Amino acid sequence: MHSPALLVIAHGSRDPRHAATVHALVRRVRSQKPELRVSTAFLDFNAPSVPQVLERMANDGVRDVVALPLLLTRAFHAKADIPSVLRDARTRHPRLRITQAEVLGPSPLLLEAVERRLYEAGLTPADKRSTGVVLASAGSSDPEAIAVIADIARELRHTGWCAVRPAFASAVTAAGPPRPEDAVRALRAEGVARVAVAPYVIAPGRLPDRIAAGAASASADILADALGPSPELARLLLERYEQSCATPVLAAAG
Repeated sequence: MHSPALLVIAHGSRDPRHAATVHALVRRVRSQKPELRVSTAFLDFNAPSVPQVLERMANDGVRDVVALPLLLTRAFHAKADIPSVLRDARTRHPRLRITQAEVLGPSPLLLEAVERRLYEAGLTPADKRSTGVVLASAGSSDPEAIAVIADIARELRHTGWCAVRPAFASAVTAAGPPRPEDAVRALRAEGVARVAVAPYVIAPGRLPDRIAAGAASASADILADALGPSPELARLLLERYEQSCATPVLAAAG
């Protein structure tokens, strides 16, 4: 019996760095499980599209697909866009069985990836007690996504950093997390000796650039890279794939 194919669904961006990073991550996934058919599709801006890849799979005789949203939180794309695209695909290809996997977050592997990027930016575990971290998400208007980012910030704080504050690059509301630059200044006002900004984003693009600009404007000491094709993310993709294979939930039922 063949294992289901894995379809990694990324948002897409006009910024070419986004697609390049997604493809690098998927290459790492393939290297870890070379026997698995792994494909990449984008919701917008980049090719191939999700319908194009699923049609190709159907024509190749694939019968089972795990569609994995390359998203860190369950917001609009995971709740509406992707289920809609997958339902349409099942209508066009009734012999194609499609399971929508869970989004990547939250997961301890994501915290490990954040810390990896902070250490690569110049910090060490010994710096934790004197370093405050701004966990900077791209942003969302979805209350569930905002709550998840706040929870992750608390979990990161429990690993030993002297303070961790969530921040959003967009969709900021009065009741929501501050902008990255505001969070940096707040930590400074509290007397934190060193402030690092950790982008909680998968790939470079417009909003990650806004995070970097905010960090620079507030004179953050450290700016880490996006999570990108880290080994932790690759392991997490395969973990979500395996979970979906064990407990499938048909996208058509969503």
